Amino acid sequence: MRLDKFLCDAHIGTRKDVKKLIKEGKIKVDGLVAKNFDMKIDEEKNTVTLNGEKVVYEKFVYFMMNKPKGYISATEDKYKNTVLNLLPDEFKYYNLFPAGRLDIDTEGFLLLTDDGVFAHNILSPKKHVSKTYFAFVDGKVEEKHVKMFEDGIVLEDGYKALPAKLKILKSDEKSEIELTIYEGKFHQVKRMFEALGTRVTYLKRIAMGKLFLDETLKKGEIKKLTAEDIKKIEDDRYKGE
Repeated sequence: MRLDKFLCDAHIGTRKDVKKLIKEGKIKVDGLVAKNFDMKIDEEKNTVTLNGEKVVYEKFVYFMMNKPKGYISATEDKYKNTVLNLLPDEFKYYNLFPAGRLDIDTEGFLLLTDDGVFAHNILSPKKHVSKTYFAFVDGKVEEKHVKMFEDGIVLEDGYKALPAKLKILKSDEKSEIELTIYEGKFHQVKRMFEALGTRVTYLKRIAMGKLFLDETLKKGEIKKLTAEDIKKIEDDRYKGE
């Protein structure tokens, strides 16, 4: 790998930034000042430092965001604020994008990454990675509905959703529930409850797979995920036919 690409991938800066650092003699490879930005290095064997500090190379990065209302799950938009507008300046060199979408008025766990293959794998309809939501529902949700979700709710367009796990936290004219689904159709959670004659008035994603939202994160904040965290996301999938 070329040294300048290594430094860019390690989120040190843009290609122009890292070339400037190399020219200024601030980059060393195995203790020697790097002379050429296109020199070849082995990211697993060579030690690269910037001003004496080791540069840690990560091929891909993963972040959990506690998404607030009012932001769309996109990288750019002409008219609305995107979730990337919430990122601190130090993350501007990451080529992050949302892995999946939350509606503009939906809060909670949004995964940001630069790993396209991973994003495809967890979002693919064939993978059926679970997503769990908390919701306020305007209408009484009862035990009979639990079985209906287990059997698969039929949406207004005739599509029969995969079996889902409904947990009733409060059954009243304004109910509180948790729902785990294994797919991601457009406005799916809201449409599932509309099929019951009720209406979701508040929606928050609280988990992807077995990884739950860190409730210490304030709205709009992010935290870096570990390899163990990523495994928790991948480890809960629909096992049915």
